[in-house]
Amino acid sequence: MSTVIVITDTSVLVNFLVLDQAALLARLPDHRFVVTEHVRAEITDHYQDQLQRLEAAFTAGILEEIRVTDLPEVQLFAQLTATGLGIGECSAIAVAAHRQLALAIEDKRAVKKLKTVGLQLTLHSTETIVVLLIQHAVLTFQEADTMKQEWELHHRFRLPFGSFAERLSSSP
Repeated sequence: MSTVIVITDTSVLVNFLVLDQAALLARLPDHRFVVTEHVRAEITDHYQDQLQRLEAAFTAGILEEIRVTDLPEVQLFAQLTATGLGIGECSAIAVAAHRQLALAIEDKRAVKKLKTVGLQLTLHSTETIVVLLIQHAVLTFQEADTMKQEWELHHRFRLPFGSFAERLSSSP
């Protein structure tokens, strides 16, 4: 099976960093998580508490950094920044679109924008990544629900269901 490369926006990455669970990303079979230099800079500039965990994730090979370099992705990046989205979101969307890679993003406004400009990307979120981790037996339902509870109690991140068991029982 080929490896799915997931360009990861700040929003999803921070959800794993705040719980010190970035290592879970490396344990998801057939997936590799990549961030742009802009996402790295956003975390460096705005999430000082997570910076050490981010750097440890790079050192451990959990994450890989790439640069926005190709002209078409630089042009899309510039176009997206004019819409008011964050720099990290714009760079992640531009790279995912240009290189035809999956995108992990939480920001619903950014997802709506990318659809309005005609981009059809394979999208992941914190929720879908956790579901994949459960499906691949990397996480148990209880461990996933503990993460959900921690996000809700301490990190202002909410998921619209009670338990991951409910989520998986309702999926096809």
